Amino acid sequence: MKRAFITGTAGFIGFHLAELLLQERWEVFGYDGMTDYYDVTLKQRRHELLRQHQNFTATEAMLEDAGALSAAVTAAQPDVIVHLAAQAGVRYSIDNPRAYVNANIVGTFNLMEAALAVRPAHLLMASTSSVYGANTDMPYAETHKADTQMSFYAATKKANEAMAHAWAHIHGLPITMFRFFTVYGPWGRPDMALFKFTRAILAGEPIDVYNHGQMWRDFTYVSDLVRGIRLLIDAVPGQGAAVEGDSLSPVASFRIVNIGNSRKKRLEDFIEAIEAATGRRAIRNYMDMQPGDVSATWADTTQLHNLTSFRPQTDYREGIARFVDWYRQYNRK
Repeated sequence: MKRAFITGTAGFIGFHLAELLLQERWEVFGYDGMTDYYDVTLKQRRHELLRQHQNFTATEAMLEDAGALSAAVTAAQPDVIVHLAAQAGVRYSIDNPRAYVNANIVGTFNLMEAALAVRPAHLLMASTSSVYGANTDMPYAETHKADTQMSFYAATKKANEAMAHAWAHIHGLPITMFRFFTVYGPWGRPDMALFKFTRAILAGEPIDVYNHGQMWRDFTYVSDLVRGIRLLIDAVPGQGAAVEGDSLSPVASFRIVNIGNSRKKRLEDFIEAIEAATGRRAIRNYMDMQPGDVSATWADTTQLHNLTSFRPQTDYREGIARFVDWYRQYNRK
């Protein structure tokens, strides 16, 4: 039985990845700090569901606690480590940047150090499409320069990529970084647009629409995202020759991979899909662009397809309808 150590299993993406691996009969060791950035009850409920699987165990501790993290990784002796835990959120990083240094810089270093002690076959870690920053050359490809981050959150994630490349080069540890594009779906985070918009629309409250609605995003359904991660587990950097457009490093077993839907959609189309799924009209409060945000994201997923033969396909209207169904059921409890 294969063994995976996943950080952030009480979080949105980590929960879905753990579910997928457990369904494939992996043994999964979770790790999560259960911070109160958003409703801890939602995080606890995700862990409760995972604990219904006999092959799931979890440690609840902070990434910054190097001793606890090292002990958990050593006890697990995993074949693969997937690092998804982080302090997320573009806007919150303006108000509380230290939380991002602690979790994303210090915490990620602690995880890399713990990984070195057990030397998994593959270490995979989350980055974000936000690292592309002010780049306007779209769709974003992994080989594009990404040196103009617009938020402190994005800056910490770009730092993680640089740290990981150096770690892979120095220690010969295969590392893949994923750049996620606007992930949404059931069990999503309450601070993200889909959750906030659905709650407000159902309550008859206004929604804040930034940049007066002139926003485009590459909306990626969570099941597609974790399927991409699962397939990339087997695409270990350094095994096989690089193909055209590959971001494989020339000096390290290191690669960066976009995971997105590869179709950008207007925010207004997204809102209209929520209206269709809820049967309610949104009250729009149009606002200026917020500091640190970008007007558009769009993924080139050619490399993901070349490595895995997989392309995310879920239509945003279908994915939003599934989320709204989940939201209504969850809030009846």
